[in-house]
Amino acid sequence: MQEQEKEKNEKGEEKKLLDGIDDINSIKEDLDRVSKERDEYLDGWRRSKADLLNYKKEELRRLEEMAKYGNEEVIRDLISVLDSFELAIGTLEKSESRVEKGVYMIKAQLEDILRRRGLNKIKVAVNDKFDPSYHEAVGSLEGDGEPGNIADEIEVGYILYNKVLRPSRVRLFK
Repeated sequence: MQEQEKEKNEKGEEKKLLDGIDDINSIKEDLDRVSKERDEYLDGWRRSKADLLNYKKEELRRLEEMAKYGNEEVIRDLISVLDSFELAIGTLEKSESRVEKGVYMIKAQLEDILRRRGLNKIKVAVNDKFDPSYHEAVGSLEGDGEPGNIADEIEVGYILYNKVLRPSRVRLFK
């Protein structure tokens, strides 16, 4: 009888141990599941944080671009005024008038204002290679230059920072 009780006690203890192992396994499974959920949430948070930082950088670049080129319309309009000054100066140089100095001063002042706001002339010289991203061919001339190269400039072109506002209008050698 003692043996039976002993066996019973041993089986009871075994059952308790097995139940304890099952509890431990269940806890481990729960811990694994919770750890996976935690990792998923943490990864999601990290992705969201990275997306937000990328959005901020992109938005800052867009705002910088807007600030840089925001005055483009005004500068385009002022370019036509500058063209009129060029014509007036060409006429005045032929007539040798005293008004000439005043017109030159106004033109220089206007050019300085535009230059400070990022506008620069596209430099063109006779026999330069034609570049369609900076030049617009409006005709051709017979001459000593290499065919396809620039013969002369008809209208000055302008660049606002790195963007061509108006290409230089040129004639090319035949």
